[in-house]
Amino acid sequence: MNPFKRFFQVSASPTLPGAQRRQGPQPFDVADLYRGPVTTGTEAGGEATACDEKLRKAYFWIANHAIINPFHDIAFNDRPPTTFAFGDSKVPVELPTEQSYSSYILLPLLTLVLRRRCLLVGGPGRGKTAIAVLMGRIAGYGLDEVRRGIQHGHPQMTVADLLGNPLPASLMKAETGDEIRVAWRRWLGMRVKVIDEYNRIPTRTQSALLTVLADGYAEMYDQLYQCPESAWYLTANDDAGGGTYQVIEALRDRIDVVVKALHFNSRFLDELLTRVEEGVRPEEAVPGEIIFTQEELDRAAREIRAVPMPTPLLRRLAFFTSQFELCEPAARQIDYLTKDTVKSSGVDLAALIEGQTGLDRLAELGMQTLNGLSVRALMTALAYCKAMAWFRGGSEVAYADLVQVLPFVLHDKLAQHAEARVFSTGDGAALRSDRVTWIRRLFDAACAEYDRLDRDHDDPAAAMLDEFARGLDGVDEKTARARLTAIERQLRLWTEGRKLNGHLFDDVLALKYLHQRYTNYLRWLTWRR
Repeated sequence: MNPFKRFFQVSASPTLPGAQRRQGPQPFDVADLYRGPVTTGTEAGGEATACDEKLRKAYFWIANHAIINPFHDIAFNDRPPTTFAFGDSKVPVELPTEQSYSSYILLPLLTLVLRRRCLLVGGPGRGKTAIAVLMGRIAGYGLDEVRRGIQHGHPQMTVADLLGNPLPASLMKAETGDEIRVAWRRWLGMRVKVIDEYNRIPTRTQSALLTVLADGYAEMYDQLYQCPESAWYLTANDDAGGGTYQVIEALRDRIDVVVKALHFNSRFLDELLTRVEEGVRPEEAVPGEIIFTQEELDRAAREIRAVPMPTPLLRRLAFFTSQFELCEPAARQIDYLTKDTVKSSGVDLAALIEGQTGLDRLAELGMQTLNGLSVRALMTALAYCKAMAWFRGGSEVAYADLVQVLPFVLHDKLAQHAEARVFSTGDGAALRSDRVTWIRRLFDAACAEYDRLDRDHDDPAAAMLDEFARGLDGVDEKTARARLTAIERQLRLWTEGRKLNGHLFDDVLALKYLHQRYTNYLRWLTWRR
């Protein structure tokens, strides 16, 4: 077969045999009234309407023909995998028993349909820009348009280089700022935005980039340009965000997932030879079958939002989340016993953490981090685990979806406490650089504690919150007082010989909140009499 023709081969459907997703009720969209007859997805051409199947085809085309990346670090198993151990450190090698994926390809694709922000990290020449260009092509842009839209970071980059310039005629005639007309850069209107080597952009220009990335608009001379909702791909050569300029914290915080460009496997050198001899460039050979229309991307986003998140899994995630924020020496009022209180006060948080007594420094997960998780990080985790379940054809988010997504979402969100004892024992030193494995181990440890405490069946705070969530309509004074008494009884029970840890800290605050709500309700009932 002609090597160039091989690049146009797309996997036959179904790419994931047996995949079925139960579709929940879709919100009404008036635009649906103008889209013609309803399709079932089974008539001629119906295959193209299955967005998850189309994205899987895009994944396998990239994995098999475009990016030489024979890695499957997002692994799924339907039975215990066969495992081998190599090297002095006995590195485990598991052979997945279910369809598994490369994070370097899958996470950018999920970012495309979620319209989020992905940072691609790796040394020069590892294909970071290539994967971003392919995302632009799959989103329907021509190759020249994608290339023109790439913003290449460099030390002399100005705000005008990034956003645009005022038109000279209007600048001369304008008497006020709002009379100045700006020639905005064309990339601002694209739905796939690529910032190459973003850590080489000067700090002032980074601030302008932050406004576009975080708030969706550009501003110059009192003029605003409203940008469409977009998928972002930023590249950097190292994890630390260093470069010619240090990346400002607010910009780093807006990045949703971090993906590493892994090394080239020398066993696939013949693929490079073919490309050299035939003059083949994958970005020039993207098959039309895997190119999405804007309507398809919008539909995929709606389908992802509709994927259910089971309550037991959500509570497991909440338990994991609760492990990191507590810092008991931070204050004397319970609401302020957080690492954020210490950081905002300028006190040395690492020293304060190390000075705590009575904690198991290896078992206490909060001892390993210098921060907790933000609302933005948690919303991102929920969005990506829904997208993972959707991509895999699941009817709801599964435990495995969450396990595989969290390390890439939290890669830059959880700051390691480098002096923590866990990093100086066993293979802990490797976890300083291997953050993916570190975060997976954190989640595994939290889930093991969750199971030990039997939180699925013994969770008083959850029961009380569920009771309150059913509403206060019809709740009389006697019932409200009984609930207040139950809350006080539970808080008193928790004080008996128990060390304050992360999940108990959150439970205490939750019950304090419920106590206040019932107190206010009782006062209202008394006033109404």
